[in-house]
Amino acid sequence: MKKHIPNVITLLNLFSGCVATVFAVWNQLEMAAVFVALGIFFDFFDGLAARLLDVKSELGLQLDSLADMVTSGLVPGVVLFQLFAMSQTGGWNLGEMSVPGAGPSGEVSAGSLLPFVGFGVTLASAYRLAKFNLDEEQTSAFIGLPTPANALLILSLPLILFYHSSAWLSNLILNPLFLIGLTLLSAFLLNSRLRLFALKFKNWSFKDNALRYVFLVVSLVLLVTMRFLAIPIIMLFYVLSSLVSHYAGQEQA
Repeated sequence: MKKHIPNVITLLNLFSGCVATVFAVWNQLEMAAVFVALGIFFDFFDGLAARLLDVKSELGLQLDSLADMVTSGLVPGVVLFQLFAMSQTGGWNLGEMSVPGAGPSGEVSAGSLLPFVGFGVTLASAYRLAKFNLDEEQTSAFIGLPTPANALLILSLPLILFYHSSAWLSNLILNPLFLIGLTLLSAFLLNSRLRLFALKFKNWSFKDNALRYVFLVVSLVLLVTMRFLAIPIIMLFYVLSSLVSHYAGQEQA
């Protein structure tokens, strides 16, 4: 019976991703972010449960990637689609469905295909997850940015628009060039060869997990003081601290 527990948790991740997809399509991006965060919570604990119960399986590995494809791959693509669509209207209005090229009466003209660029993140996520399932190197560290981390980065953008309203932030986030750059950067980081540490604790020793503890404390402080603005900063700190730790370890070796 216990062997099914991690898979049930993984399916809760997938269910959360399905609900988030619906909200993202409706342009209810705040609710989409809530369910993506819930899905990532389940994604973290399915692996932890598998390790604690010693019931890791090939089925669980495949199921985990399929769930991540929806929660951390499809949903960010839909959110970027909506942000691109908002950028073409010259403003933003969370809660109203955005249709690129739609006229006043709702009819769709030839319009622009630019919002579909956002699905480049979905394609890059699929490619990364497929490689992850075949890669035996990524046991204690990640090679490339994990899809949940990338999803949090992208889902933070509508939350920043909603909770940190300012003209310069809105103009930046809803700038088509910024969104194109973010899409390309995400696709690159997801499939890069950068070695990034994983938040997997084999024990609770500070010596063995110093970087993880420092990262968690810094992240908590940033979230408390800066709220959703902290998420992009945390992702940058994650990448930079991983690189410093990796190259410092190589030099010591």
